[in-house]
Amino acid sequence: MEPGEGKERCLKQRQVLIFFVLLGIAQAGAEPRHYSVAEETESGSFVANLLKDLGLEVDELAARGPRVISKGKKLRLQLDRQTGDLLLNEKLDREELCGPTEPCVLPFQVLLENPLQFFQADLRIRDINDHSPVFLDKEIILKISESIPLGTTFLIERAQDLDVGSNSLQSYTVSPNSHFHLKLQNSSDGIILPQLVLDKALDREEQPEIRLTLMALDGGTPPRSGTALVRIEVLDINDNAPEFAKLLYEVQVLENSPIGSQVAIVSARDLDIGAYGEISYVFSQASEDIRKTFRINPKSGELLLTQKLDFESIQTYTLNIQATDGGGLSGSCVVFVQVMDLNDNPPELTMSTLISEIAENLQETIIAVFSVSDPDSGDNGRMVCSIQDDLPFFLKPSVENFYTLVTYTALDRETRSEYNITITVTDMGSPRLKTQHNITVLVSDVNDNAPAFTQTSYTLRVRENNSPALHIGSVSATDADAGANAQVTYSLLPPHDPHLPLASLVSINADNGHLFALRSLDYEALQAFEFGVGATDRGSPARSSQALVRVLVLDDNDNSPFVLYPLQNGSAPCTELVPRAAEAGYLVSKVVAVDGDSGQNAWLSYQLLKATEPGLFGVWAHNGEVRTARPPSERDAPKHRLLVLVKDNGEPPRSASVTLHVLLVDGFSQPYLPLPEAAAEQAQADPLTIYLVIALAAVSSLFLFSVLAFIAVRLCGRSRDASLGRCSVAEGHFPGHLVDVSGTGTLSQSYQYEVCLRGGSGTSEFQFLKPILPNFLAQGEERVSEANPSFRDSFEFS
Repeated sequence: MEPGEGKERCLKQRQVLIFFVLLGIAQAGAEPRHYSVAEETESGSFVANLLKDLGLEVDELAARGPRVISKGKKLRLQLDRQTGDLLLNEKLDREELCGPTEPCVLPFQVLLENPLQFFQADLRIRDINDHSPVFLDKEIILKISESIPLGTTFLIERAQDLDVGSNSLQSYTVSPNSHFHLKLQNSSDGIILPQLVLDKALDREEQPEIRLTLMALDGGTPPRSGTALVRIEVLDINDNAPEFAKLLYEVQVLENSPIGSQVAIVSARDLDIGAYGEISYVFSQASEDIRKTFRINPKSGELLLTQKLDFESIQTYTLNIQATDGGGLSGSCVVFVQVMDLNDNPPELTMSTLISEIAENLQETIIAVFSVSDPDSGDNGRMVCSIQDDLPFFLKPSVENFYTLVTYTALDRETRSEYNITITVTDMGSPRLKTQHNITVLVSDVNDNAPAFTQTSYTLRVRENNSPALHIGSVSATDADAGANAQVTYSLLPPHDPHLPLASLVSINADNGHLFALRSLDYEALQAFEFGVGATDRGSPARSSQALVRVLVLDDNDNSPFVLYPLQNGSAPCTELVPRAAEAGYLVSKVVAVDGDSGQNAWLSYQLLKATEPGLFGVWAHNGEVRTARPPSERDAPKHRLLVLVKDNGEPPRSASVTLHVLLVDGFSQPYLPLPEAAAEQAQADPLTIYLVIALAAVSSLFLFSVLAFIAVRLCGRSRDASLGRCSVAEGHFPGHLVDVSGTGTLSQSYQYEVCLRGGSGTSEFQFLKPILPNFLAQGEERVSEANPSFRDSFEFS
């Protein structure tokens, strides 16, 4: 090929390509869009690509949710969402779908669901030559009188061809003979009618019957044909043909009329007599549908139904009826039958899109897309579509009897999780017919509810000294959501008090909210504590709530009473001085004790267990005061040792004991001197030992004095000078939680004793002054002193 020819050919190809591109653009702008396919094309065959017509790209098509829908429940097309190719869903038969109608067009719609959009289109089915012409009567009988003049034409039963266009029936031929030739005549509706023309006079005596073969040819490639036998019977002369009273009969028949119903009666008259006057009625040029639907009485001309009529299939029938006499002459008339519509078809509902489950809290959500149709006509085909009134849905009409079912408010699964919707389609005929379609819509859960505790705060009580991992209580929260959104997980929240070791005190079961004490609790160290617990669901995003838990530690009697006074620290015992002139009820000393427990476990009682001189001293059971039970006598020993028992009221009770040393003196001015026996022993001791004892006593005294001074400054915050010397509160090194001896502790009233060391006293004499008591206690003591006999009865003696 030469270079010039190649360039010219390339230019022509570009021109052709541009032509087709412009042609495609013009077709895409037309409404509706048209496509075509040959009938009998295999299922799955490619019809067209809709991307350009829809104005979409390949990656947009699947997201838009395309769907091909058509009238009726049978879908003959399918759309490939990945490529946009329109494919056949089944093999199409044009004759079955459209019959003789040409062009054969099937309308359909392309539905884009997101957002909702419709595209109108139709598919034209091109005919192929797949049917041969067929004569309904394989033998055609013509009765022709021998007196018929030359040139007379005789109409012959035509052939039927289901194809259309160029593939339909195009011509006829007849076998060669000397009497007839074939003449073709086009009717007003385009049908080719074969006619035999007499070329040579008939002679019954020479040839009473003539047989011809009639062939029908279509225009297909290759052409198809069908044949029939034409048998001509030569008759005697008959010069009168039958004549109908009317050439056109018009009748109306209700559809669904019973089989055997009379449609009409046709009547023809023949002036001839005898066999030439006997008339018989037959259908002429009748299609197969007419022959199946009607029959005619050949003698009476009564037209009857052989099957029920259906307005939705065929609305009118045109019947050609031929009356033939015994001589072969005939006449014809036309019966026009109009089928009257009845409301015999309920509406039809075709569901195109259905979403059976939607999430709550969504508004204006499309649930279903469907179309309704009614094959009846007039009011019988007019329809009204409705749903129940008590539902949060409404029907929104669209194009060409399409409806969308939409929510008009947000749904709440916790209020209602399932909706049964009945779509009712009713026509306007009489009687009214309706169709109902039930759909169920499930509401899926959204995490829109936070867990809710059964209580805003919880109070738990646990006794001290519990065993570790003890279950002390539970918290509970519920969530109105469902599934994972309702699964609650419990956790401990950081305490407000940063010094509270919550992680070592309690733990919580994340699944059921059970609370456990991780270690043994001590009431004396921690009476109560509180913390927050959280409940979190497993939704996305997760929701949570909080509750306050307060744990009260209940006291157990696990502490014995502790004696604050007199001191029991292993030092030299403290001696109480009592004048021999004291009266009964004289206050000798007071035993002060505390109990680390609380409540009943901290109620203390005092009891004198042992005394050197029974009956001389007594202990007040409730406040620990040691008083003289009677006046001392000269016969009483000067030194007395009292053993006092302090007991709490717990179960079982705990106790402590303390020893008091009492020295009877003649007066407070008399110095306290060691006994003669002790002096003699000291005199006999080794001098070095005496020096060591003196040094040790001096160092100990100095250390004890410093400790007492420090404690006095810390606890009392005050000091005073007295004529007898400098005073300090007699206290020892006690645990912090045992120092408080106020009225709210273990004593019934508040007491404070001042221990004074008299300066300049060679014997380091101690003098215990009067306790500082409330006024009401002082008044009570005065009353006790006045009533001496009753006072003695209140003491407990051992």
